[in-house]
Amino acid sequence: MRRVLILLASCLLFLFAGSATAQAASPHFKKNGEPVCTITYTNLYTSSTVCKTVLAGLGNDDLLATVTVNGFSKYLCQNQGGNTAPGQNKVTEGPASAPTFIDSDAIKNGNLSLTTNAVTLAADPTATAAEAGCPNNNWTGVNPVLTVTSIDLLIEQPEGTTIFHCTASDPAGLTSPVTLTC
Repeated sequence: MRRVLILLASCLLFLFAGSATAQAASPHFKKNGEPVCTITYTNLYTSSTVCKTVLAGLGNDDLLATVTVNGFSKYLCQNQGGNTAPGQNKVTEGPASAPTFIDSDAIKNGNLSLTTNAVTLAADPTATAAEAGCPNNNWTGVNPVLTVTSIDLLIEQPEGTTIFHCTASDPAGLTSPVTLTC
């Protein structure tokens, strides 16, 4: 009987210790650590987006942060004589994504300063007349101007378990820096 009680007490101790560890993870953003993304245009038709955040209350698992960016491009229409006129269409660009994997060893006492890998969104240098909204097929879309319209940050810990889903969008275009809403 004594052996059964010791075994039962051991099992209960193990159960409570395991649940305390599982409940210890309470992910949140540190004060002033909400996700902020920077959009850098390397030229008129290519952008690079990087997001930064400071997290606390993380568990002891690896973390995966994925940034997804969407936008549109506007083209000039150029005829065979080299004359140009504004195109009439917004050409959808994206989605473009980049994952950032963080090994559990990089998380110290549940804290992490996270800088994501850059996401590159780029427009094709030319577009068809129909895509760009040119008068007819004798025109070609050239000299695109890219605009980023949405950023999505998905943070998982462990991979497959979403702890934060943060977004920002503006159909007219986002202005850097962009604070995401989670």
